[in-house]
Amino acid sequence: MKRTKRSISLWDSFKYWFGRRSLQSRLIAAYIFIILGPSVLVSYYSFGLINNMYIRDAREKNESLLDMEELHIQTQIESMVRAVQVAYDDIDVQEYLSNTNEPDAEELVNFNNNVFKSLTRIQYYNPNVEHLRLFSSSKVTEIWPIFFRESRVVNEPWYQKAIEMKGMESWSFLYNDADIIYRYHGQTPAETPKVSLLREMSIPRNIHHVGMVQVDMLLEKFSPRTYSVIQDSQSQMLIVDNEFQIFTRAQDSFLAANPEMSAVIEERLQQYKATGNWDINYTENGNSFLLLHKPIERINADLLNIVSMDSVLEEISHTRNILIGANIGFITLVTLIAYVSNAFILKNLRLLTEEMKKVRRGETYSGIVIRGGGEVGELAHHFSKLMNTINTLVAQAVYKQALTKEAELRTLHNQIDAHFLYNTLENIKMLAEIENQRAISDALTSLGGMMRYNFKWSGEYVKLYDEIRHIENYTEVMNIRFDEPIQLQLDIPEEYMEMEMLKMSLQPIVENAVKHAWTGEEPGTREIKIRVESREQNAVRMIVTDNGVGIEQEVLKELNQELEMVGLTDKVPRGFRPEPSPYGIGLSNVQERIRLFYGQEYGLSVFSEQGEYTRVEMTLPKVLLTGRVGTDDKTDDR
Repeated sequence: MKRTKRSISLWDSFKYWFGRRSLQSRLIAAYIFIILGPSVLVSYYSFGLINNMYIRDAREKNESLLDMEELHIQTQIESMVRAVQVAYDDIDVQEYLSNTNEPDAEELVNFNNNVFKSLTRIQYYNPNVEHLRLFSSSKVTEIWPIFFRESRVVNEPWYQKAIEMKGMESWSFLYNDADIIYRYHGQTPAETPKVSLLREMSIPRNIHHVGMVQVDMLLEKFSPRTYSVIQDSQSQMLIVDNEFQIFTRAQDSFLAANPEMSAVIEERLQQYKATGNWDINYTENGNSFLLLHKPIERINADLLNIVSMDSVLEEISHTRNILIGANIGFITLVTLIAYVSNAFILKNLRLLTEEMKKVRRGETYSGIVIRGGGEVGELAHHFSKLMNTINTLVAQAVYKQALTKEAELRTLHNQIDAHFLYNTLENIKMLAEIENQRAISDALTSLGGMMRYNFKWSGEYVKLYDEIRHIENYTEVMNIRFDEPIQLQLDIPEEYMEMEMLKMSLQPIVENAVKHAWTGEEPGTREIKIRVESREQNAVRMIVTDNGVGIEQEVLKELNQELEMVGLTDKVPRGFRPEPSPYGIGLSNVQERIRLFYGQEYGLSVFSEQGEYTRVEMTLPKVLLTGRVGTDDKTDDR
């Protein structure tokens, strides 16, 4: 569990560290990983094939040598068998060996001229045969170097084994060629390993023992590669007899350099004789060998070829180093190409990053030019669009803040000594009430409400209810001027009284109607109707209609065009226009504020029929505010 948590922690640390590297570094790392994985797999697979190929070639080559040596041994075996058979089947030889009487001189001369010479031809025709010896159980006359008495060899270890074979072939391996006639008595004989084929002779067969036939061959002729004068440092052949005696060369011997090898060979031969399985691989002192085995059943011996894998492993190591070097060179080359390519590809991305850093530090964005297409070019294009939009929004926000400050300044300017004006109005109101002038008192009350509404600028948005009360106060004050009072008619559903709207956005429209709708000579009642109706699901229309003289069609068209252009000609409005207009600056200012705060889809439209009416329609989003702050229209300090 702890190991799992530690692994997860290490992996998270690596992901965090890797995530903080540059894009180019991560791309190069990805390239290396993508290339390294297949390269390692291919190299591993190729190395395995090459390794197996070298080992297989070495094994096949030395197995071929082993087969050739076995073939040579089989040839020598046949020559030795033929030599024994010639002597064994010769009747004269049998009679001589079984003769219990001493032959006279004439018999010896005849035997020597006929039988003995024919036997010597065997060795002449096969010079690899070292000795052809016939041993007699009787006291025959010895004729050197072929005929001898058995008493000379009766104590030899191979003699009893040959007797037990009852005329069958008996093979014996000896480290030395014994001097049976004692010519070098007292001297240590030189090591001359040999193989002997022995066959017991009896007359009749297997009844009366008369002697023994022996054919000797030195191992250096019997198996030349076992005792080869031309040494092969990479392989060594050896013969192991049925008593596990090992016969091989003494110089540059693997057995001398690896003292445990002899015991291992004997152990594996015993296992092979018991199970038939042979283990070919062997390692000692850090050295690897192949133990190739070939049984020679006729002589009850085994032929082995010990192959040193040092040179093969050196070649494999050399090949492995070449593969590793090729992989490193290939990955280095690909990394350099990827680095240069990425540097060229990511150049534009770095330019874009530097430009973003400048913007983050607050420097002015001057634009960026990215040549070419692709994702980076598209990103740069959208970044430029984004910066232009941000600059526009910032400018609009600054302008909106300037409008707010301007309104606040106007309010502050109008609030100069506001308490003095309030107190003065209250004093005049009290005098009017004392004099019983109720009309003047009510007018002063309405005027005070207007002043409070204008002077208290706590935000841009108010309820429709507050704006209507302000218009009612305004109308009451303005009616003092006219002989025919203006009738204010309201058609506003109760739920819309809580709707949000811009402060002082409806009053300038009513004020514009009061100033321009009537000349003072029109008969009849002066009316201003305010109606609110739902336009769409999220929008309402406020309609202000007067029954005045109307507007000429040319003037009306120009007025609507002017209102339509407000907020469209300049992304950032230039401010309230100081130049006079036939109908004042109220409508333009209202249109500009509505579009600034709500968007281009909202605003004013003017309709008129000359001599009949003028109608101003204001479209606003439907936003309801919760609650109503007071209901007393005379004392409410909204």
